[in-house]
Amino acid sequence: MLNKCILYYISICYYDKIRLGVCMESIYNITYKCLEDYFVSIGEKKYKAKQLYDWIYVKRIKEFDNISNIKKDVIERLKKDFYFDKIEIINKEIDIDVKKYLLKLNDSKTIEAVLMEHDYGTSLCISSQVGCNMNCSFCESGRIKKQRDVTAGEMVLELLTIENDIKSRISHVVIMGIGEPFDNYVNITNFVEIVNHPLGIALGSRHITISTCGIIPKIYEFSEFPYQVNLAISLHAPNDELRSKLMPINKVYKLDDLIKSIKYYVSKTNRRVTFEYIMLDNINDSKELAIELSKLLKNINCYVNLIPYNETDNLGYKRSSKENILKFYDTLKKNNINVTIRREFGRKISAACGQLKSSKESL
Repeated sequence: MLNKCILYYISICYYDKIRLGVCMESIYNITYKCLEDYFVSIGEKKYKAKQLYDWIYVKRIKEFDNISNIKKDVIERLKKDFYFDKIEIINKEIDIDVKKYLLKLNDSKTIEAVLMEHDYGTSLCISSQVGCNMNCSFCESGRIKKQRDVTAGEMVLELLTIENDIKSRISHVVIMGIGEPFDNYVNITNFVEIVNHPLGIALGSRHITISTCGIIPKIYEFSEFPYQVNLAISLHAPNDELRSKLMPINKVYKLDDLIKSIKYYVSKTNRRVTFEYIMLDNINDSKELAIELSKLLKNINCYVNLIPYNETDNLGYKRSSKENILKFYDTLKKNNINVTIRREFGRKISAACGQLKSSKESL
């Protein structure tokens, strides 16, 4: 009988598994600790978790029969309880230093991932949900309503599949593709635990960034998360009136309460927070709003990442002019706010979050 840890993973996807006729669990969903518990529960030594993680994440096998140092009867048991999930690359667009992937999951639903080349390595932006219910007015993903969460194992496979495609190791992961990560909190934190484990992929926790539009209860919960993962907040406006127009989540979680939760997070973790700010022409890019943003973020251990907007045919927003972006930047600098302007990627391809998916599917 599977232990409680494994049964939990099975239960979170129960209806999808019934529909797909699957009675096992993807091995990519299982954390190292749960795998140790599993082996103990079937009367085996927990060190077999180390052996299995090595085969899966170092040797990158895709069948249990390829394992040579675990007894055959244990292999047969593994084959009854687990399977190797897979995702498929069905479209890839390439621009300078960027590749955008459309990925098909086992139930034929699609998600996106974006690979970016930096001077410090490669970063992969992955999706955490199939669609998104946050409905931010400037975001292409908001047009694709949430159909389901992406499992921890599927997020792991986003990383593994693209590493296999580029034949190289990815050094950084950002969870800010399609979906709201904190609306899929358990899978997100399990993903971090799986990819960070030193006996597996061994991706450093400080090389992982999670972005949220501001689900306040989860920010408080994340303050207790025992991994030094980076937190980014999709802010995009310095006051409730404007932010509520751009981001409906602000009608539920007001800006003052969001800032209060961020200050709590910083006090608990002693980690710097990134505030993402998409630059929208004549919407949120004035000098007055820059001054207001400076006051809002005063004395918070943070920096602001100004993001030139990737325009899409389906939404009416335009990117701020280069002149206005630089003026906004200078105003923040003069008010002692750490600020950067994000380097542009993929302007010539379907680079906006959700844009490649929506261009290939009728909504």
